Amino acid sequence: MFAAEFEPALTYGRRRASRTPVSFDGDIGKANRALCKVVDISIHGARLQTYCPLTRHSMIWLTLPGEAPIAAEVRWAEDFAAGCRFKQALDLDVFEKLVALNRAGR
Repeated sequence: MFAAEFEPALTYGRRRASRTPVSFDGDIGKANRALCKVVDISIHGARLQTYCPLTRHSMIWLTLPGEAPIAAEVRWAEDFAAGCRFKQALDLDVFEKLVALNRAGR
């Protein structure tokens, strides 16, 4: 017979970095762009409000204000909202610029 003690790992949700609430327009796609609104963002991903439904696990190109399109995977999608994870984390400078842009727009 074996006996062991264990301490469960603490989890703070599924996110690697906390999201910052924002509200600015973005574009989905490269050639045929669809407008979306970014409602929160981190260096690893964003939550979007869309005007067209997205499909879970699909790859999209997301263009944020003043930035080149970035690849992102749709992790969840419900009606006209979706969460995506960037294939490559945003540079901290880009993230801070987007948050500052949002504050200036409010």
